[in-house]
Amino acid sequence: MTALDDAVVGAAAEGSRDAVEAVYRSLAPRVLGYLRARGVEDPEGLTDEVFLAVIPRLPGVRGGATGLRTLAFSVAHARAVDEHRRRAKRPAQASYEPELDSRTEESAETEALARVATDGVEALLDELGDDQRAVVMLRVVADLSLEQTAEVLGRSVGAVKQLQRRGLLRLRALMAGKEGMS
Repeated sequence: MTALDDAVVGAAAEGSRDAVEAVYRSLAPRVLGYLRARGVEDPEGLTDEVFLAVIPRLPGVRGGATGLRTLAFSVAHARAVDEHRRRAKRPAQASYEPELDSRTEESAETEALARVATDGVEALLDELGDDQRAVVMLRVVADLSLEQTAEVLGRSVGAVKQLQRRGLLRLRALMAGKEGMS
């Protein structure tokens, strides 16, 4: 461990690379130990953050080595407190392992599609104009975004939105008419 004295801190404040490295080598293990003792999730990453904040402030350090240690640990403490607050605000995370999940519930979309026979869907889609049918198929079946659908069809996003809206309204009306007949 490098000894940290006022001369090294002064040289680091003037921009000496070797002195900045000596400051880091001297204080980093202590800052890391402090952050580990505080129980932060990523003490190494937080140590790096501390020095990314401290090094640019070296020219303004007063009090030599003692002032620099005070600054470094003030920043470390503040980062640790911030990290604990962030952790307290977010919910606890539990790992998810799909192979251990025994739930097998079909999605609402899958159930709805299963209820409607394929022939019925095709018949409904045949009632739409070519452009509306293409937009609905690309948006719903192919799961493309508005922008992707517009690119595929060579149309504007606004035109795709309008075709989709009209096509879905037409399908809704056709489905309501068929249900009324049943």
